[in-house]
Amino acid sequence: MACFANISLAPPDPILGLAEAFKADQSERKLNLGIGAYRTDEGLSKIFNVVQEAEDHFAQHPYPKDYLPIHGHAGFCELAAHVIFGSDSPAIANKSIASAQAVGGTGALRIAAAFIKRFLYSPSVFVSNPTWGNHIKIFEDAGLSVHKYPYYDSQRNALNMDGFLSALNNASEGSVVVLHACAHNPTGMDPTPEQWESICQLMIDRKLIPLFDSAYQGFADGDLDVDAGAIRLFARRMPELFVCQSFSKNLGLYGERLGCMHVMCADQETAGRGASPG
Repeated sequence: MACFANISLAPPDPILGLAEAFKADQSERKLNLGIGAYRTDEGLSKIFNVVQEAEDHFAQHPYPKDYLPIHGHAGFCELAAHVIFGSDSPAIANKSIASAQAVGGTGALRIAAAFIKRFLYSPSVFVSNPTWGNHIKIFEDAGLSVHKYPYYDSQRNALNMDGFLSALNNASEGSVVVLHACAHNPTGMDPTPEQWESICQLMIDRKLIPLFDSAYQGFADGDLDVDAGAIRLFARRMPELFVCQSFSKNLGLYGERLGCMHVMCADQETAGRGASPG
């Protein structure tokens, strides 16, 4: 008997499956609204000017293809942290952030999930209801217990703040709470600055650990700094948190799989251990 004979066929991804159906459709009037991606009038992926300039530069000035350190390209990780935490971040100044280059935002989430499973004493993860479809799969595949907290009230088209806070108030100390940094997927409903303050304070009181998924920085308000406001608020007020960062959307680098996972620690020594191999 073949060793792999019992492998079952995975169900098709609903979003990517829609993309394949779009390609197969022969209509001249078709329009793909399935995947959130910039397109030209011809329906092709849009290459941003800054990306084209960078590619032109590297075409003229080739760079070595040596192996990178285990955490990836140090310059990329440093600049990615500046984009999300802000150049004036105390955590950056204190060198208390451990960062690792990742295969897109999805890869960053998988690294974070493995980190949580290995090092945290309460491997429970809370995600919003609803949330991005792969959140639950990623954390469950890492062996973590996943729970949902109320988030969107479809009847009122509003954030279910009472249900949200109640669920967090009942979460066990040390639980990880996945928060969408901005442009919540799939509802588009983000907390107000005042609501973020309340969420942050409750997580401090309950000793919960934030994990921000930042896939759309710059898409909600149109300003990178404003869209990082929740992360920067929590980073100022809490000693520890995770950030999973994607550049697929805001740089149009969908196929490049460019992301970064950051662990903000209480001090530089802990960050150094967090960035160590293993």
